[in-house]
Amino acid sequence: MAEVQVPRKQPTARQQRLGRELRRLREASGMTARQAADALGTVAVTMSQIESGVTGVSEARLRRMATQYACTDTALIDALVEIATDRTRGWWEEYREALGPTFLDLAELEHHARCLQVIATAHVPGLLQTEDYARAVFGYWVPELPASEQKLRVTYRMRRQQVLSRAVPYEAILHEPVLRTRVADRRVARAQLEHLLRESERPNVALRVIPFDVDGFGGASSSLVYAGGRVPALDTVQRDTPYGSAFLDAAAQLHSMRTLFRKVESASLDIPQSRDFIHRMMKEL
Repeated sequence: MAEVQVPRKQPTARQQRLGRELRRLREASGMTARQAADALGTVAVTMSQIESGVTGVSEARLRRMATQYACTDTALIDALVEIATDRTRGWWEEYREALGPTFLDLAELEHHARCLQVIATAHVPGLLQTEDYARAVFGYWVPELPASEQKLRVTYRMRRQQVLSRAVPYEAILHEPVLRTRVADRRVARAQLEHLLRESERPNVALRVIPFDVDGFGGASSSLVYAGGRVPALDTVQRDTPYGSAFLDAAAQLHSMRTLFRKVESASLDIPQSRDFIHRMMKEL
């Protein structure tokens, strides 16, 4: 009996990633989409839908595809099967009708990440923001945002922070302007610094600071979120652009972003020094 999958109206970033990885395996094998379809007993349009994330794929078919593509990386295949068979309906699904897909895709990325590494040069990372800080940021970037919509976004951002309660390693590197910029007022700024210190006490959270006067840091535009996958090939980088959020996952891009993170990390203070730095800033307020 032919395998039937119902096409999705709007595949998530995670579903699209699975499709891209299957396309990469096929292309590495030298097979065309039509050749792969013939080998699997299906049609080229189905292959196109699978590789775009529009149509799902069963474990059995995915493993057959890996065999056809002569892929022997069992860890990668198992990781792809995990994505293909995942039926999780996370808390973020409650917001599907109210918020755009970018909001949901980031929460899903964080939920499945095996580790998270963040570079922040403009604002405190969302997972470390207080409600007042988040409210001020949303109010600044979208000044015409209705109060109800602003509340929805702030609530959503606060719920994302539950990922820190898990044992997932989280490392954030903050450039000094992030700590000094008052997105609201002195009270909000002080409360945000206090919150950073409390969060840095979590065993899975590492917080580092890059002061203005440090040598060797030229990455004022290097903000990113690096999410580790089950295997390195499935890592993902999220970066903000003038046109919205972008997810990067090509091998060359991941290598470049890992190198960038190491460079930025080498310019940062160690964890005790970073905590002392934030304490001193609090006294100035």
